Amino acid sequence: MDLINSLAGKRLLLGVTGGIAAYKAAEFVRLLMQEGVEVQAVMTESACRFVGVATFQGLTGRKVFTELWDDDNQNGMAHIHLSREVDAIVIAPATADFIAKMAHGLADDLLSTLCLARDCPLLVAPAMNLQMWENSATQRNLATLHQDGVITLGPASGYQACGEIGVGRMLEPEDLLDLTRRFFQPKYLDGKRVLITTGPTFEAIDAVRGLTNRSSGRMGIAIAQAALEAGAQVTLVCGPVCQPLPAVQKCIHVVSADEMFAAVKAETGGSDIFISVAAVADYRPAEHYTSKLKKTSTAITLALIPNPDILQYVAGQPNPPFCVGFAAETDAVEHYAEEKRKRKKLPLIVANNAIEAIGANESALTLIDDEGMHHLPTADKNVQARRVMAHIARLYNVHN
Repeated sequence: MDLINSLAGKRLLLGVTGGIAAYKAAEFVRLLMQEGVEVQAVMTESACRFVGVATFQGLTGRKVFTELWDDDNQNGMAHIHLSREVDAIVIAPATADFIAKMAHGLADDLLSTLCLARDCPLLVAPAMNLQMWENSATQRNLATLHQDGVITLGPASGYQACGEIGVGRMLEPEDLLDLTRRFFQPKYLDGKRVLITTGPTFEAIDAVRGLTNRSSGRMGIAIAQAALEAGAQVTLVCGPVCQPLPAVQKCIHVVSADEMFAAVKAETGGSDIFISVAAVADYRPAEHYTSKLKKTSTAITLALIPNPDILQYVAGQPNPPFCVGFAAETDAVEHYAEEKRKRKKLPLIVANNAIEAIGANESALTLIDDEGMHHLPTADKNVQARRVMAHIARLYNVHN
């Protein structure tokens, strides 16, 4: 399976039911097509009242099926052959009514019938009003679907078409794409607990100024997403970043190196793997001023003291998790990275050129372990993250 794009070449049947969120399904299709997915759309009668058939036909380049009794269908068996031709069925949006049908095995239209007759995985993206979502009947139906092996994608919380705010709105198309991609990735870290640090730290000088660096946190965020795709339970300790974060099981926001250190110490004991991607400040001001320092005509001197070495602390524990370090260097990248790996007794370190990588969407990486150096040519950080996670999984299995 392609670790770079697990969706390329996949065939999905997208079922669209009658909810206002049906408009999001069109964007979801567009994103899937960009990933190289073959999409076959099936719409319920009520879905056609929200979005036209022509929209999905234009996006997919395929006929959209809406009727159980279709004269153009071979042998009149759309509910059989449509589900046999795909790798999975995704229902987005999945209304409370459709979820109830699936839970009770009803089959009164094409979409519900082909779901009942399927021999492939079924994923549903719920979309409904807050009260409908919280209704005990809906929750019982969802519990039944989960017992039957149906995967639920969402829902999200936020503003709803009815004007209320709460849980029940369908996930955004980009989030649906991420979760669908995650579903198809090989689960080589299934159930493993992975602790990841990312982003810069900010070391305050006074009330408004501080020491930091140009790390965007993109690489660590991509690593967290790749770990999720690999089936891991992810805790992310995140410094100040402006990037959207993946839907990890636990996210701890910190500012300073001391805060990050405290968070890592609290989480390390329950982790199988620790990946230190954060660009932690090596030093912090010896004194913090509670008020803003006033500018004068004379020079000032700041005394700096070392910050704790978080990775060294974790790797030095009596029974540490599998530790992976990152080394961003400007000179002699591989030499300094290997020296850092040996000094901290790490099974793996990931090295890159800080000047080229910080703030960029792409990066070249070198993986250094006991076997030697493994060069990953320049690629998107999401691609690199999946490659790194596959390498981590292989080494972890060897060490354990």
